[in-house]
Amino acid sequence: MTTTKVLPVKLSHHFTLILLSLLVLFSTQSMASPTAAEYGTVLNLSGKQRMLSQKMSKEVMLVALEVDKAANIENLKNTAALFDKTLKGLRSGDADLGLPATSAKRILRQLDKVDAIWADFYPTIQAIVSSGSVTAEQVATIAAKNLPLLKQMNKAVGAYEKDAAKNGLSKDPGLAATLNLSGKQRMLTQKMSKEFLLVAYGHNVEENKLNLLETFTLFDRTLKGLVSGDEVLGLPGTSDATIVAQLKVVEGLWQDFKPQVSAASEAASSGVSSEQVSKIASSNLPLLKEMNKAVGMYEAQAAK
Repeated sequence: MTTTKVLPVKLSHHFTLILLSLLVLFSTQSMASPTAAEYGTVLNLSGKQRMLSQKMSKEVMLVALEVDKAANIENLKNTAALFDKTLKGLRSGDADLGLPATSAKRILRQLDKVDAIWADFYPTIQAIVSSGSVTAEQVATIAAKNLPLLKQMNKAVGAYEKDAAKNGLSKDPGLAATLNLSGKQRMLTQKMSKEFLLVAYGHNVEENKLNLLETFTLFDRTLKGLVSGDEVLGLPGTSDATIVAQLKVVEGLWQDFKPQVSAASEAASSGVSSEQVSKIASSNLPLLKEMNKAVGMYEAQAAK
């Protein structure tokens, strides 16, 4: 007759405790907060989503105004595809983009709201890309729906910023705010360009003039705050000489760009010429590009 050996009670209990400890350890590791470097990437790319929402709306308007139609259709296709990829990556992670998966339930709930609006917005973009042209009805659709998309994406960025300030960037919460608002500057370059083009197109002119005024005023204030600090905006200012030099490059481009959007926003302005449209079409991307370089520098600072 064979007998089964039974572990002594004390040994069995000890073994169980070890197993439970390992399970807790692995569980904690799997739910660990992103590192400071990962938070930098998340804040950069979630913030970039705001910009992409406005960039694709701007590209729709350039097509509607028949400015470099073929090029802007291709730009629109690529911008929308990147927004879609990044949105999925924020939720589930994306190695190509360097994005960790999001585990915070409140942020996931906010991303659900973005997903719902995007599911309604994206088909219009795809239809425009497919046809190579924009109808007045599609202009109205994009004009009405791009701001809700931006608003909900902005809330997601705010949630990521709070998460970062409490965790990976807890030693420098001012940097989390700086990453958020410098990233927001990219969006504002595209938002004011879109609003300018809506005025040129003749869509809700007075409303878009007011929006344009508010947008470029905020861009102007934030740019100054990034350099010198702004208590109301929560910006500590920038001491890194390399980043300050890059912000000066942005400021130089802004001094050329600002008068154009300012003139279009004036209540008494009678319209926007095709020459002015062409100038905005050619000058908005250099402003965006140089602002994006500054954001990349702040992201690198977060990784140190």
